[in-house]
Amino acid sequence: MSAAIDDRPTDTAPEPIWVEALPLADLQHRGRALVKRDGKQVALFDTAGGVRAIANRCPHQGYPLSEGTLAQPADGGACTLTCNRHNWKFDLETGAVVGGGDAVRVFPCEIRDDTVWIDIADPPAAERVARALTGLREGLRDPSADRIARELARIEAAGCDPRLGVRAAIRWTHERFQWGMTHAHAALADWLALADDQDDPVDRLVCITEIVAHLAEDSLRGEAHPYAGGAEPWDEDAFVAAVEAEDEAAALRLARGGLAEGGWARIDRGLCRAALAHYQDFGHSAIYVEKTREAVHRLDAANDGAADGDGGPVAEPLMLLLVRALVTARREDLIPEFKAYRPAREAWTGRGRAPVKPADLCRVSVAKALERVSAGSADPQRCYDALMAAAAWQLLHADPLYATRDAQPVSQNVGRLDFSHAITFANAGRRMMGRHPDLAPDVLLQTACFLGRNAGYVDPAYPAERWRVTSPRAFVEGCAEAVIDHGNPEFIVSAHLVKMTCAVREEIDASPHASWVPDLAAALNRFLNEPFKRKLTRRVAYQARETVKGE
Repeated sequence: MSAAIDDRPTDTAPEPIWVEALPLADLQHRGRALVKRDGKQVALFDTAGGVRAIANRCPHQGYPLSEGTLAQPADGGACTLTCNRHNWKFDLETGAVVGGGDAVRVFPCEIRDDTVWIDIADPPAAERVARALTGLREGLRDPSADRIARELARIEAAGCDPRLGVRAAIRWTHERFQWGMTHAHAALADWLALADDQDDPVDRLVCITEIVAHLAEDSLRGEAHPYAGGAEPWDEDAFVAAVEAEDEAAALRLARGGLAEGGWARIDRGLCRAALAHYQDFGHSAIYVEKTREAVHRLDAANDGAADGDGGPVAEPLMLLLVRALVTARREDLIPEFKAYRPAREAWTGRGRAPVKPADLCRVSVAKALERVSAGSADPQRCYDALMAAAAWQLLHADPLYATRDAQPVSQNVGRLDFSHAITFANAGRRMMGRHPDLAPDVLLQTACFLGRNAGYVDPAYPAERWRVTSPRAFVEGCAEAVIDHGNPEFIVSAHLVKMTCAVREEIDASPHASWVPDLAAALNRFLNEPFKRKLTRRVAYQARETVKGE
């Protein structure tokens, strides 16, 4: 478990630590010098403007700046030093990079009795954090994971929790999401959970960097889409109605009022109801609600007492993103494929006592899956176990043909995410049911919609044994470690890797002796390790031509 790191940096100025560097005459003769004092490497330069001292290691990739090229304009302009590794040019007066990039540290220096002295005391933590946050914000505009990681590491080196950078990134970017939150926000809570599990600070920084870099990637090209202002007293029914009416402004006013009245707990049930009011956004709405709740807890609980500002609380910006996503969500229960959902929900009695078996749910239509779950409605836990078992079996036996075939209609574009979302939705739904048992019918029936939809794309003869593992719990723990070093350049892929791994881990922890545990672990093994094509160019072209034919 990671050690606690202060979120509130001190702004107390440290006492100077002046150390003797070298005789001024030596520096003037050589033009430059490298000195090492108290673990610091300092490059000194004799310039027309006087002696300048900077950190020797280039903040980009560590190349020694004492080996750089010095340029002193004849007109007396800024003296610059070029790092010959990647042509970064530093202003020796300020440390700033010409054209943008990580600034290099500048050390104060003095001449005393013809000797150069330098002050190697570290700046106040608050100053260092503020500088790192400024660099982080610049890094979000031209995102590169290494720049983001360096700025987060600087926050940590100043004695603060790098999650400060996560909070800042959320606040900086939240208006740039036209349709509300994305997988960058949904995966945020799981990356934080993995970070909290790590003893190695390198692995913790990996998790935090994934969050901030994904937020940067998803918001980079987005224009600002401001949220309506104002607040009203919380009214749960009115909030659900506003979301149903796609009235973002009204929903936001109510949610703001609820947050002010009682924090996230005050609005939680209303958010869950709105997410489950339809079988919608292919389960993302419910997943987003649950993951946002967890993210707020992990970020704002750790921020207790910290000041507002870039790194301040994030409950409101995350709420704004979430409500917008709920308002704009697709409502799949309104299309013919899922037309049986609403009648099944309205007919739910909670008195059905027919035993629900996994085998009865694996290969049946949406209507039949809804019917069989409703028939067992008196025992929600048994229904849930049957649904989870069937979802694991389906992912384990998903027919790879539909994920790779070119010549097929768009409706048959079914891949592993269609199957995994049944599991991540069920995971979110189980947590919701634990807090709000009256929402069980919505969770169970909507999970059945996943199964009915996916049933036509499984292959019972698929050789699933290749994915079996001997110790499910140990295997899943190993997967959590492996996800940290996933090696995938696409954030949307790594987001699904971490979400699925954490969901499976939670489900096995919650029901370690459930009959479906072996299948669920095997399904995760397949999900993480089966090769898959990320770009189906021929399919795109084929389906484009077929679409145009019908116009």
